[in-house]
Amino acid sequence: MPKRILAIDDNPFILEALQDILEFSGYEVATLLDGNLVFETIGDNPPDLILLDVMLGGLDGREICSAIKESDRTQNIPVILISASHNLKDSMHQKGCPDDFVAKPFDIDFLLNKIQSHIKAA
Repeated sequence: MPKRILAIDDNPFILEALQDILEFSGYEVATLLDGNLVFETIGDNPPDLILLDVMLGGLDGREICSAIKESDRTQNIPVILISASHNLKDSMHQKGCPDDFVAKPFDIDFLLNKIQSHIKAA
């Protein structure tokens, strides 16, 4: 059974590219343009990993990540934050922090290696 990834970004072109790359690599992918729907989308069948953009229109992906990590139901789902404008390396050990960070533009192989390492560890 393929591992499932939820990708959240407010840019439909980035989501489409991520979906194509991840599906080609053998993952099952769900996408979201609206971070407000993350807990609705996770429901009773959580993904194996979440890719989450930091800048989501009027939302901050870091706050969504913190909510995911603080919920008993979702705290063990690996979250990789993606950002072109924020460097999160300094805040990677704070409460509610993501499991990893990837800067945009990202190298596809680098991203796939990060995903694979977190899915194997989960």
